[in-house]
Amino acid sequence: MGKGGYVYIMTNEFNSVYYTGVTSDLRSGFGNIRIAFILKSFTSRYKCYKLVYYQSFFSIEEAIDEEKRIKGGNRQSKINLVKGLNPEWLDLFETID
Repeated sequence: MGKGGYVYIMTNEFNSVYYTGVTSDLRSGFGNIRIAFILKSFTSRYKCYKLVYYQSFFSIEEAIDEEKRIKGGNRQSKINLVKGLNPEWLDLFETID
């Protein structure tokens, strides 16, 4: 079996812009985004630095499939997904183990 993966949703301080991504290392991958490591990225441009949703998978392929499913949905489906896990829209970065 390959390396596991994570799918995540980030938003800005107003919870009005959503970015869905996938990574094999949530803590270090998300840490780079939080410090605007990639200055011309979507997350930097729209200030999406708040992690509001993440889910782990046994394989990166499963995480990629879930990312595609989420991205294929509409805005309300993303909001519902976040509300189901994180109804207060807290920044979950510190909860990453």
